[in-house]
Amino acid sequence: MKLTLVRHTSVAVAPDICYGQSDVDVSANFEAEAQQVLENLQGKSFDAVYCSPLSRCRKLASYCGYANPITDKRLMELNFGNWEMKAWKEIQDPHLQPWFDNWYYESPTQGESFKTMTERVESFLNEIKTLPYQQVIIFTHAGVIRSTGIITGQFSPTEVFEYKVAYGECLEFSI
Repeated sequence: MKLTLVRHTSVAVAPDICYGQSDVDVSANFEAEAQQVLENLQGKSFDAVYCSPLSRCRKLASYCGYANPITDKRLMELNFGNWEMKAWKEIQDPHLQPWFDNWYYESPTQGESFKTMTERVESFLNEIKTLPYQQVIIFTHAGVIRSTGIITGQFSPTEVFEYKVAYGECLEFSI
């Protein structure tokens, strides 16, 4: 099965704000960025369309012609728990440094570890690969895309942040 994972466009959030699973709106550049995504998808067809339930992903899916994608919470970004919508430099939490030191296994306070997120993404991928699809598109987040790279063996957890996933970027994977 071929997967096309599309990261949402830029968001209306100040730089350096931890927004993870918060349902933030798209930026004022949405239409131009979404148009570029639409152009990148020209000529491609998909057997199924999946999407994170967060509005920034649903808006992009709709703009690209998929008004009714199948939403799945397993496609949401990392849950940063108590850190959501706080500036990174203003987070006063004893768990912050342990998380920076071992982000794959450590969880933000009341949040989830990257390993836990990768396990939920793997659960989703294991489920859809049992379905009779050849081509699937998924509108999602950078964390889910990175998790998919780990799951498909494209890189290890220690390499995952070496690759920056741009807003509106479309990446292909095989499962």
